[in-house]
Amino acid sequence: MEKVIVEKKGGIMYVKINRPDVLNACDGDTYNAIADAWEELENDPTLRVGIVSGSGRAFCVGTDVKWVKSPDADGYVDRLYPRMLTLTKPIITAVHGHCNGGGLEQALAADIRVCTEDAHFGSGEVRLGWIPGGYGTQRLPRVVPLGSALELLYTGGRIDAKEAYRIGMVNHVVSTEEELMAKCEEIAGEILKSAPLAVQKMKAVVMQGLDMPLPQAVRLEKEYFDWLMRTEDSKEGALAFAEKRAPNWKAK
Repeated sequence: MEKVIVEKKGGIMYVKINRPDVLNACDGDTYNAIADAWEELENDPTLRVGIVSGSGRAFCVGTDVKWVKSPDADGYVDRLYPRMLTLTKPIITAVHGHCNGGGLEQALAADIRVCTEDAHFGSGEVRLGWIPGGYGTQRLPRVVPLGSALELLYTGGRIDAKEAYRIGMVNHVVSTEEELMAKCEEIAGEILKSAPLAVQKMKAVVMQGLDMPLPQAVRLEKEYFDWLMRTEDSKEGALAFAEKRAPNWKAK
């Protein structure tokens, strides 16, 4: 059985973690397969957006604790999280059921998060004597208020979908798994209407700007703005708007 199922359709890459017997806990092969998928998303010009989900009763409960004790586990986070840190294309996470530990870190590394009402989230590494190894200590306080992040990190506790929405961890909460994927595809479809180069530069300037002083960040915005204004797509976008038609993006 494939540990990660990858499908491509209409400019969207679908990545499904497929270890339902262990609630999609990730071993090294699983982490590497997800990293391979995001590498392909980044390098394939026909792909514009990624959607990641989990099979069975959960999104992902994190790293497979039984596997992580083995000698093969050394350096298991060396590929996936650095790759996600540098992606220029948006990822949407579809969460149902458990989203814990390394599963939460993958969700936090995405751009947009949608969950079902039965979802719950936690960072339980501290209960194992660990700290998060997939940038959870850095991403969580950048997504939710600091106090909320620290409470989750210090206690290893969990929150439900309602609380996750309240603190801004997720963008949308839906009732069923069918609605979950439909909402993710709806968002992906709206992104696909936007100019591909503009989306990539938008993501870059926002993410890089978070770690810059404001004067430096606005200079970066101006640099990317000027670059985009010299592209064919910027001219096509203005022309399509004037002609009241859908633009024909070329990513040039």
